[in-house]
Amino acid sequence: MTKKLLFALCLLLLGGSVFAEIKYVVDQIVITLRSGQSNQHQILRTLPSGTKMDVLESSDKYSQVRLADGTEGWVLNQYLTSTPIAKHRLASIQEKLAELETENVHLKQELASINSEKSDIGEQYATLKKADEELNEELDRLRSVAAKPLQLKNENTRLKKELLDIENEHELVQQENQMLRDSAEREWFLTGAGVIILGIILGLIAPSLRPRKKSSWSSL
Repeated sequence: MTKKLLFALCLLLLGGSVFAEIKYVVDQIVITLRSGQSNQHQILRTLPSGTKMDVLESSDKYSQVRLADGTEGWVLNQYLTSTPIAKHRLASIQEKLAELETENVHLKQELASINSEKSDIGEQYATLKKADEELNEELDRLRSVAAKPLQLKNENTRLKKELLDIENEHELVQQENQMLRDSAEREWFLTGAGVIILGIILGLIAPSLRPRKKSSWSSL
């Protein structure tokens, strides 16, 4: 039973510490931390304005508090506030302002770096675009150059075909001329042979056509 009671008391104390409300001594004043809830109780220490403490228990006039070093005591409620004093708030604001200014400087530096990178990227893009245009021009030139051999090849093929046709035509003309020469030679040969045969025939016929002389013996 005693152990359970002690355990519950420990939980209560721990719970009160964990969920304690935070208060501050009001601005521009020094108050006393006493051992009890009256001016007759012993002063444990004086607390300057802005002192942070945890409120463990509150009554109508006093609150039991615990300081950062663990000291516990009672203070008047009228000297407590839920917000830090103006000096501390100002220091906090100034600290946040300094942080924001530092962050602002860093952001400006990052912005300058980004603008510089953007400028570099723009220059790189312009360079790459120019290189791309030059490559396209070179590609067009190469295509034009590559097309010329094909055109020349086609032209050569056409000329070769025309030459072959001319050669074939020339060969046909030669054959026709040879045939004409052969035909003329045959005609001359036949004509000569005819003349010779005609001469022979005339030579054979001519004697028979001469008038015969009467023989003297026949008159006797």
